[in-house]
Amino acid sequence: MGPVTVYDVARALPGIGELRDHCRGLAMLDAVLSPEWEDRYYSFDAHGEEGEQMASMRNGMGDEYAIVFSDAGAYARGFDHESPMSPWARTDTPAPWPGVLDSVPEVFRPYVTEPAFCAEDGTPTVTCCLWREAADTAWRTGTVDFPARDGDDPDGAAYVFELLVDRSAQAYAEWASDYHETDVDIDAVRHVLALRPLTAAVVAALNPEAELADLAEDMAEIGYPTLTR
Repeated sequence: MGPVTVYDVARALPGIGELRDHCRGLAMLDAVLSPEWEDRYYSFDAHGEEGEQMASMRNGMGDEYAIVFSDAGAYARGFDHESPMSPWARTDTPAPWPGVLDSVPEVFRPYVTEPAFCAEDGTPTVTCCLWREAADTAWRTGTVDFPARDGDDPDGAAYVFELLVDRSAQAYAEWASDYHETDVDIDAVRHVLALRPLTAAVVAALNPEAELADLAEDMAEIGYPTLTR
């Protein structure tokens, strides 16, 4: 088996709608397990400008991703700060690794230079990128000549998109149990990833110190389904 790269991630991701729903589930799980915003890895904003929605991951150590969902499709960028493909890894003049952004379709080009996705000097904060237009039948990437890297993940894609490639409840429960240093209830994880309305019992199973009533604002931001009356 060769290096695991954004090419492999592109083959493993589901359709746009399924990915968006999974990202909403991840964000809701993190909201329950990490009531303090700054402690969260995964977030989701269902109410961006012009109907855009955005899923994001930040691990607090400089690694991140952002996925913008719009009428045009979905655009995903990832950044592994230790990757040899970092814009700051090679020369005194930072620039994205050749091929990573060169083929991004015109409809998604504004995201390449979006200030939130760039350093203060305007350099895109990216080591891997993929996209899928609304009519596409697969995720697309640029044509990239990857460098060698110990661990066979040269662009960081397998690392930053790990829980989007393996979308099982078990994968999240194992990750969260390690991060929070406590067992995480897999049935409750399964409930949330399926986007079933939250109940007090599910919240308590995930985090005994969390209250369902306190999650209303998070549910609204994520666009997580609630019980209808």
